[in-house]
Amino acid sequence: MNYFVYAMPPGRLTIAASERGIVRIAFGEVPIDAPRRPSAITNTAATQLQEYFAGKRREFDVTLDLQGTPFQLEVWNALSAIPYGQTCTYAHIAEQIGRPRAFRAVGMANNKNPIPIIVPCHRVVGAGGKLIGYAAGIKVKRYLLELEGNDPASLH
Repeated sequence: MNYFVYAMPPGRLTIAASERGIVRIAFGEVPIDAPRRPSAITNTAATQLQEYFAGKRREFDVTLDLQGTPFQLEVWNALSAIPYGQTCTYAHIAEQIGRPRAFRAVGMANNKNPIPIIVPCHRVVGAGGKLIGYAAGIKVKRYLLELEGNDPASLH
């Protein structure tokens, strides 16, 4: 495993990768117990993220190495299916994975998403479109939604 810190429009992003793919993206300069050096995988992710922030990319095709519980993986896969520029609720994700009463558990899995932006947890909003919960803060969530053409003012 290795990691590197890249400058991006919303601030620095720490990108970590295994030999299989991206394992983590963290907002800020986050030390990870691994060598701090870029690799082809972290550089590809950084390039795709720069394209996303420049409005030139809507989908990512960098290889991921998602690691979590079976439930978390199920939620993260559902998050990955939310189209660019759209939002949905925690309850919708819970219904989508066949567990309509598990919206709180979906929220917790969303909170543990190790690869934000690429696995677009920022596209999940509370009931009634309320902007709630984002590891990097509501300001960054609002920024990402606006970047994708959403009007967060219309989201409560």
